[in-house]
Amino acid sequence: MPLTALIAEDEPLLAQALQAELAAAWPELRVVATARDGRSAVREALRLLPQVLFFDIRMPGLDGLGAAAELADSWPTDEAPMPQLVFVTAYDEYAARAFEAEAIDYVLKPVQPERLRKTVARLRQALAATAPSMTPPIPADEVLERTLAQWRQVLGAAGGAPSASSPPSAPLRMIAASDAGGATVRMVPIDEVLYFEAADKYLRVLTATQEYLIRTPLKQLLPQLDADTFWQVHRAVVVRSAAIEAVHRDEAGKLHLALRGRAEKIPVSRLYAHLFRAM
Repeated sequence: MPLTALIAEDEPLLAQALQAELAAAWPELRVVATARDGRSAVREALRLLPQVLFFDIRMPGLDGLGAAAELADSWPTDEAPMPQLVFVTAYDEYAARAFEAEAIDYVLKPVQPERLRKTVARLRQALAATAPSMTPPIPADEVLERTLAQWRQVLGAAGGAPSASSPPSAPLRMIAASDAGGATVRMVPIDEVLYFEAADKYLRVLTATQEYLIRTPLKQLLPQLDADTFWQVHRAVVVRSAAIEAVHRDEAGKLHLALRGRAEKIPVSRLYAHLFRAM
């Protein structure tokens, strides 16, 4: 069965250039679809189930980070192994952070043939290491966890999730947040916060009895939080670890958290389910 790939890139000429360079560097790889935004990329990836994804980080609507996070949760692992993930970017700082995290290479725009060949070599190696023909074969659960670990690494390097190797330099002690009406700004002690949740243009700050709003994006807040105290459990949610009362698994196998002092259940992304394996 031929290897297949999907390219998500909002600039058609750049998508064509990447496809042409891939044809030269990896002739047996077949690009089965191109998408111009994150929503289309998610839809086409779930329809075609390719082995490799090339996602532009910056796309209209849902960006490459968001599309990857959605696919991590919705990928039908009983039908096909999760694909290898590569981000395409015009921003060199992303690539530098990816190298530091030892993630699969980024593809920089405009595409450089030599750089792409290195990326292809690493992708080939990663795919070969988890191929069903391996002797002895690697258990499916282990293959899935290896791929999820790679996705966490790539997303972390791109700013989609915190890197475990980069602890916060100055953890917050207080947060200036607006109440629900927006008329009053209150100083909320970080010790009272049970979880944060991204919602539209705001970040919800939830305590046991109150809800506040701040405009700081979650990815900017994360480096200011103590990683031992606050755990990211979803692309849009960070919880206080000590507030976790129970972990529930639904009929579909998805995890949800019950927090002390809150009635709602908090969804756990597949990317972060490893945090609760022992539980």
